[in-house]
Amino acid sequence: MIIDTHQHVFWHGRDDAGLIADMDEHGIDLAWLLTWEVPADEDAGEYHRVLNPANVRADGTHAGITLSDSLRARDRYPDRFIVGYCPNPRQPNAPGLFESAVKMHDVRLCSEWKFRIPFDDPRSIELFRAAGQYHAPVVLHLDMPWLPDDQGKLVFQPNWYGGTVANLRRALEACPDTVFIGHAPGFWREISGDADDAGQNYPDGPVTPGGRLFELFDSFSNLYADLSAGSGLNALKRDPDHAKQFLLRYQDRLLFGRDYYGGDLDSFLGTIDLPQEVAAKIHCENAQKLVPVSTNP
Repeated sequence: MIIDTHQHVFWHGRDDAGLIADMDEHGIDLAWLLTWEVPADEDAGEYHRVLNPANVRADGTHAGITLSDSLRARDRYPDRFIVGYCPNPRQPNAPGLFESAVKMHDVRLCSEWKFRIPFDDPRSIELFRAAGQYHAPVVLHLDMPWLPDDQGKLVFQPNWYGGTVANLRRALEACPDTVFIGHAPGFWREISGDADDAGQNYPDGPVTPGGRLFELFDSFSNLYADLSAGSGLNALKRDPDHAKQFLLRYQDRLLFGRDYYGGDLDSFLGTIDLPQEVAAKIHCENAQKLVPVSTNP
């Protein structure tokens, strides 16, 4: 069984039937459908072309990847999708919105959290604790607020989300009963000790000792990570020998995920000769542990 723990629907030119066709082509049995709720003041026009045009607001901003689209897909294919939802923590009573989604719509994850507010903002913490009460994992999108240029000067990045790993650490400390799943360029760059000097979102070259991810994984048992998107795959492919050791070391807390279509991640995992039991954990068993589903037809 393969579970894609990071997926979206009605985006990159495919509807729900198109996603199912891609899952079938690549042997994916089940996918977690995650929302990305985009506040009007966080609208990023470059994303519009890959999102559902039906969700453009009257003012021209885009609402993102909506709960209603995910529910529509889940209701059409109930055996193939599990729905996540994460409200904007700046909304009044965001924890109440999440609780209603759990009770009304069988939402199982508080995901994807992707907002321009620090992870450890009190409003974020309140939402994370509500998710923990419902045993709903939180998929966190981390994009750095700044990156160094060629001279080492920090340059502001307008499309930042969550803050830094320091903000992540404080959220992990504040919410020990909530499971967090790390994701995105700002998270995966921290696999290497030279992250502070890397000016690109997707650093290349061998992984150096001292990556902050190791200390976070070793300190917080409630931290997991998905291997999705270019960021997760890049962190592995930049140093395949290191990738195998990393996957073996954290085999109980890593999740297969794509955040797109195709079989690039699975193809790469097949090149590094993981033990069968480790591959099974990454492909489905760890996901089943976090969000149990029946494996019966």
